[in-house]
Amino acid sequence: MDDPRIGPKSTEDEIPQRGRGPKGLSLRAVVPNAITAAALCSGLTGIRFAISGDWPEAIYAVILAGVLDGIDGRIARLLKAQSRFGAELDSLADSLSFGMAPALILYLWTLQDIPRIGWFASLAFAICCALRLARFNAQIDTDDQPHKSAGFLTGIPAPVGAGLAFLPFYLWMATGEELFRNPVAMSIWMALIAFLMISNVATLSWTSLRPRRNVRLELIALVGIIFAALLLEPWWTLAIISAGYMVLVPYGVIKYGRIKRQRGVSSLSVDQQAAVPIRE
Repeated sequence: MDDPRIGPKSTEDEIPQRGRGPKGLSLRAVVPNAITAAALCSGLTGIRFAISGDWPEAIYAVILAGVLDGIDGRIARLLKAQSRFGAELDSLADSLSFGMAPALILYLWTLQDIPRIGWFASLAFAICCALRLARFNAQIDTDDQPHKSAGFLTGIPAPVGAGLAFLPFYLWMATGEELFRNPVAMSIWMALIAFLMISNVATLSWTSLRPRRNVRLELIALVGIIFAALLLEPWWTLAIISAGYMVLVPYGVIKYGRIKRQRGVSSLSVDQQAAVPIRE
């Protein structure tokens, strides 16, 4: 049975609907898939910029690919465009834009100074990104997904992994310190991000972030300030956002553990109640 996932693909925190969807590629599905193709072109263009040594442009190209990847699925859901073709295209585009492109950009930026170790670090990052996307596609129809049912993701998403891999570059651009361009440290950092992408670590998703009503206006103001900061101090802002996400990783693990324990207690209570004999 075909999977009627809406848009280029289901987001990782989306529970896919079941049933039979339309076969083939509908006309209205062209728009979100065109955005996916644009994201693919943007990510690969980042490699072209890196080859010519235009490092900021290379990073911007991958970031733009991430923005396009974030909106294609939402536009598809708005248009109610159901396409298995789009799901496959999106995964292929993600593998190239957030796996291969960052790996090659960072190799050309600094890792080529230690060719063997640096190349293995780049390969590990690209392969782990592909493995993560393959795992996501393989589990899209699986009902038993404890992380997703609790509103969490398994590991860090591919676009986020690409953004985090660039953290030393953000700091290098912001400070000019060659320390952040150290190829050994960069290799270790890429290996860490690659591990987090394929790990079973529970990470926060958009659905798990539910701010209280009394702080929603402040949250809107914060988003506006962050946007202004991206325009005025893009590298420092990107570095702070990346560091903030890494800080939230252990928080997500702790929060998921708390929810898991609560579910275990609830399940135990039901079992205990079922074991008590009914007296008439």
